[in-house]
Amino acid sequence: MKLTRGKVVGVLAVLVILAAAFWYGGGAPGLQGWTVEKTTPPPVSLETAGSTPQTTPLPSASPAPAASALPAPTENPAAQEETEPAATPAPTSGIESRPGGLEGGFTAEEKIAAAQAIAGGSSPGVEKGDAAYSEAHGMVLDPNTGKDKYLTDPVPEGKPLPVEPQDASISDTAYTCTLSISCATILDNMDWLDPEKVELVPEDGWILEPTTVTFYEGESVFNVLQRTCKQKGIHMEFENTPMYNSAYIEGIHNLYEFDCGELSGWMYKVNEWFPNYGCSRYQLKDGDVICWEYTCDLGVDVGGFYSTGG
Repeated sequence: MKLTRGKVVGVLAVLVILAAAFWYGGGAPGLQGWTVEKTTPPPVSLETAGSTPQTTPLPSASPAPAASALPAPTENPAAQEETEPAATPAPTSGIESRPGGLEGGFTAEEKIAAAQAIAGGSSPGVEKGDAAYSEAHGMVLDPNTGKDKYLTDPVPEGKPLPVEPQDASISDTAYTCTLSISCATILDNMDWLDPEKVELVPEDGWILEPTTVTFYEGESVFNVLQRTCKQKGIHMEFENTPMYNSAYIEGIHNLYEFDCGELSGWMYKVNEWFPNYGCSRYQLKDGDVICWEYTCDLGVDVGGFYSTGG
């Protein structure tokens, strides 16, 4: 095709117009006279490699006022009285007479001593024993302490002496005895009771009414309690106390020591006598009557602290 001078000029004019439009209207970097600045990232050190990248925190909306900017407290006593709550009056329930007071008052050592007294052994106030009678029937007393090696006081005249569990010989000869478990004292001291235990206390106080049970010659009060509770589905928890060579009953029917006062726990009596030794050491005889009773006051409320025998 043969181009004329006019056509060439026209084509060049079109190219110039297109170039100008592209130069001023294009959106790519470098086409409007600006360039992208390339920055080289800083080298990563071995100490920070693998650590969580940190981000620049956003500025807080408004800084907290300085302490000096806060208004000073009023010095008007009347205004202060209006804002101060009234003092809570002290409770006036029977819990004020609870052993140890409202906030307790017994040390850990005193609680242990109370528990040991309840468990048997050297309980003060249990009927005074007879050393001559006890020694004549085989009880070995330390002349320095007046107690046996398990810290047991002499036994009152006419009462059975303790028999060590390791020395007991259990035969197949069966006998019967009567066993009962009562927490009736709690009914008179419900304001002392742990609130979580209220629903556990029977309305009449009987956990087990007097029941005739079988035992075997040589068995102890503990043996009978343990077996009967298992047969009747009654919860019972104990702890062996080597110091007294006997089991100590911590809880029956989920009612534990100290649940109803700091002098509370389980005590036992046989034929209306509270032995001054543990239940594992009391060997039963045919026809014995065993009563387990919950005390709220170290035996005073059940006759076990100042027992006079029977």
